[in-house]
Amino acid sequence: MTPEKLREIYGPTSPVAAIKVIDKFDTHCRTFIEQSPFLILATSDGTSLDVSPKGDPAGFVQVETDTTLLIPDRPGNRRLDGLLNILAHPHVGLLFMIPTVTETLRVNGTAEISDDPDLCDRFAVKGRRPLTVLRVTATEIFTHCGKAPLRAGLWKQDTWPSERPVPTLYEMISDHTGTPIISIEPNAIDQEYRETMY
Repeated sequence: MTPEKLREIYGPTSPVAAIKVIDKFDTHCRTFIEQSPFLILATSDGTSLDVSPKGDPAGFVQVETDTTLLIPDRPGNRRLDGLLNILAHPHVGLLFMIPTVTETLRVNGTAEISDDPDLCDRFAVKGRRPLTVLRVTATEIFTHCGKAPLRAGLWKQDTWPSERPVPTLYEMISDHTGTPIISIEPNAIDQEYRETMY
């Protein structure tokens, strides 16, 4: 496949999509980010890719300047996939989502990791501050149409399963590894979430 062949298959970019990219956070972008409790962060080490969910109450990402964002890194599994990728290759992609809003906001740019105590203190929750904060400098910012969430019925409650359709996290990891090294008690993961959220 070639770029020319793809264009032959899909045709030209729509006129609106061709002009919608901006390089500064305007009022609409700022509002979208302030209202978003969830984003997906895409990183790469230059050869492989990783995507990671980030979530907190709406407003957890702060617009620092017209071109920079601050994102606290909350406790996780300490694999550090995304952070290590950023050290090797700082280019990142962000996808912001707001429940019930079908459109998303996309931000492409570069990231740096800061452990500045004053900066981390700004993002403390329940007396616990993140160990690091990402500063993302945007190079491309644009809204993305809502067709995919609409097709998925993502925000339509009547399309949601009536009960959990997959095993618990611990059950899946035990099966993946072939080693029953962690609890598969139904409430074990919920208890861990409560204890390690921040």
